[in-house]
Amino acid sequence: MLDGFDLTGRRALVTGASRGIGRAIALGLGRCGAKVAVHYASREAAAREVLAELGGRGCVVGGDLADDDAPARILDQTVAALGGIDILVLNASVQYSRTWKEFDRGEFDRQVAVNFRSVFEMIHRAAPAMMECRWGRIVTVGSVQQYRPYAMMVPYGALKNALEQMVRNLARQLGPHGVTVNNLVPGIMATERIGTVYTDPEVRAKVGASIPVRRIGEPEDCAGAAVLLCSDAGAYITGTDLIVDGGYRLP
Repeated sequence: MLDGFDLTGRRALVTGASRGIGRAIALGLGRCGAKVAVHYASREAAAREVLAELGGRGCVVGGDLADDDAPARILDQTVAALGGIDILVLNASVQYSRTWKEFDRGEFDRQVAVNFRSVFEMIHRAAPAMMECRWGRIVTVGSVQQYRPYAMMVPYGALKNALEQMVRNLARQLGPHGVTVNNLVPGIMATERIGTVYTDPEVRAKVGASIPVRRIGEPEDCAGAAVLLCSDAGAYITGTDLIVDGGYRLP
């Protein structure tokens, strides 16, 4: 059965892979044999460290996904370096913690561009080659806020719900061509983006007590789920939310 998880010969692009969940997914795919394009927006040195951990099997690609030309440029760089893309993991996102009354048009537009528009554009450009080869894996990264909205991130949560709808729609259309499309949904994760809030033992204990498995998630908890969705082992999974939240979404 382990052969189903072997990604030798597959070429993957993981956006937002210089840290956190993206980094963990990139390393997970690489350890299963894939060549990985490690994307970063501003942390080139960190992205190169990830590539080094992968033994140099892949490349580093940079670009701010809020820029109009970034999706095409990042895909072109990846194809030039790896010869193609079999696996596309769309993890990069931006978020701002604000009440809905503190509306900022610039922040709103940036979230739409990075968290939704760039995702669609990258799928739009990458999927045809996968369809032609009759093998492809596309994974978006959602949020437990799809199920438990957070008052300080109304646009962010709404856009993650939009991703899930897009995944279901595209899964029906791409499935006949050998391409699966799924949404990986992390729960509360102790990532660098959160900062040092979860380094306080009391805070970790309090938050962990609200999660059925009684702990905060780590980025590595998402890696196994991502490998499943990106491998032959997950060939019969498409159009779904794979929730990695320790049960946090449960009532």
